[in-house]
Amino acid sequence: MLTISSSIFDQMVGYCRAGLPNEVCGMLAGSDSNVSKLYTMTNTEPSPVSYFMEPSEQFKAIKDIRNNGLSMLAIFHSHPASEAFPSAKDVSLAFYDDAVYVIVSLLREAPAVKAFSIKDGKVKEIELDIR
Repeated sequence: MLTISSSIFDQMVGYCRAGLPNEVCGMLAGSDSNVSKLYTMTNTEPSPVSYFMEPSEQFKAIKDIRNNGLSMLAIFHSHPASEAFPSAKDVSLAFYDDAVYVIVSLLREAPAVKAFSIKDGKVKEIELDIR
């Protein structure tokens, strides 16, 4: 399970909407499985079907996470025009076995947000708790 406060959840969804029509990306950090910090990243592949985190921003976020005694819990990105399920590219680029992958689908009026474990090419949905 991954637990996200409603304020961080709303910030994440707002960031995803603001990036339309392209995908946006970022990281979620915290302790145990409780998210306490959102890091938004620049998508260096501005596209409605692809993302790549800007490397220097990613490095800065990882450094901040460590300096604050937190762990990177999840990587999030948006799907502007498809379901909240990892694409074949998402699965092939899932390099962090311990991270949860959160996908925000903006296909419909109400966003659909789902979380997944992706290990060895296998996708498993994880419970997402918004508080």
